[in-house]
Amino acid sequence: MEIGLFFTVIAIFILVLLSAFFSGSETAFTAASRVILHNQEKNGDQRAALVCSIQQKKDRMIGALLLGNNTVNILSSALATSLFIKLFGEAGVFYATVVMTFSLLIFGEVLPKTYSLHYAEPMAKLTAPFVRIIILIFSPITEAVTAIVRTILKLVGVDISRVAAGSHLELLRGAIEMHHGPEEETQRQRMMLRSVLDLFDVDVRAIMIHRRNVVMLDAGQPMPSLVHQVLSSPYTRFPVWRERQDNILGIVHAKLLLKELMSAGGDSNKITLDKIMLEARFIPDTTALYEQLQTFRERKEHFAVVVDEYGTFMGIVTMEDILEEIVGEIDDEHDVRVPGVRRQAGGSYLVDGMVTIRDLKREFEWDLPDADYSTLAGLILYESQRIPDVGQSFVFYGFRFDIVRRQRNQIKQIRVHPPGPTEDGAASTAEPAPHEAPPHSPVNAQG
Repeated sequence: MEIGLFFTVIAIFILVLLSAFFSGSETAFTAASRVILHNQEKNGDQRAALVCSIQQKKDRMIGALLLGNNTVNILSSALATSLFIKLFGEAGVFYATVVMTFSLLIFGEVLPKTYSLHYAEPMAKLTAPFVRIIILIFSPITEAVTAIVRTILKLVGVDISRVAAGSHLELLRGAIEMHHGPEEETQRQRMMLRSVLDLFDVDVRAIMIHRRNVVMLDAGQPMPSLVHQVLSSPYTRFPVWRERQDNILGIVHAKLLLKELMSAGGDSNKITLDKIMLEARFIPDTTALYEQLQTFRERKEHFAVVVDEYGTFMGIVTMEDILEEIVGEIDDEHDVRVPGVRRQAGGSYLVDGMVTIRDLKREFEWDLPDADYSTLAGLILYESQRIPDVGQSFVFYGFRFDIVRRQRNQIKQIRVHPPGPTEDGAASTAEPAPHEAPPHSPVNAQG
């Protein structure tokens, strides 16, 4: 009788260990990072490759481990109940319930799952060969259970076969937002990583240089005047127009102009635009940045003219504009890297009206929408539904905006007070309901 009790205790102990194995394995395989394991697999780690293959059929893996876990838990509880009844009679049911509840809870669930959460990848690789065998053994049962579950869910209107595992882009965005480190360095890294993903969603109209800021050449002007305009400009490429700016004839490159000027012995009157003018490449303003970047690379070009659906000249976009959309403005000698933004005492910022919301979000991580406008002046006009006067203040999305300077109907300069401890002062408020919007913004360069 004592030998039988001894073997029962040993059997219960082994079953509790198996329960710990099943619980820990389930947590490890669920919590293990597929990104880390994929990199290890590429480096030749066979165990990591095995874990990845098991994770691809997660429903079979979870079904097999849950089946094994429930089996050993029920069996261990049954054996413990039998053992305690023999030892204590009818009261043994109560004792068995208390002992097995705490044993399975601590040693079969909490302890192994806690360990597996902290060491998910090593634990998954350690148990992978055994888990694969368990999946093969239980596969007929788990397949039947899975089919029953899917059928029941379909009857209530849920089709899990159409549910995706999740957007990889969303996972990447979430990982980027969770990236931590030194504040300024981490902020720059997050900005660049976000911008890379945004290339697929942002159109060129969001980063183009608006036509009012583009330096252009009037073909009706005398050649000496055009040469002087090119040589006195910091840019290298210039759209050429005749009669009206929407009528763009081509592009003049400063290098070609200088070569032609040398050939003419420095006499600009001997130069004709037709000899040095390049064909203009026109693109719709709805072109995605990624597509345009690929086009620039394939055609070995750096400059394109942006038009709207009616063929109206909207602005220009260059290779440099798109690259700066990723890395940001390169301007190390200034504390504030966004042109047109100056930090003020008390935590406020003096911002030009034409500074884009996207540049402000990238640089300072301000939570401002930009679906219906691209500039800070556009935000104020859209939200206030008026052309404000100098001295007026508004509060939108937790920010206070003071109108500092206005030229005719254009807002030229705004003082921005971000949320948080800034200068004290009253402001007339106009609080719209917040709304979400994808980030968009222009970049200031002509090429």
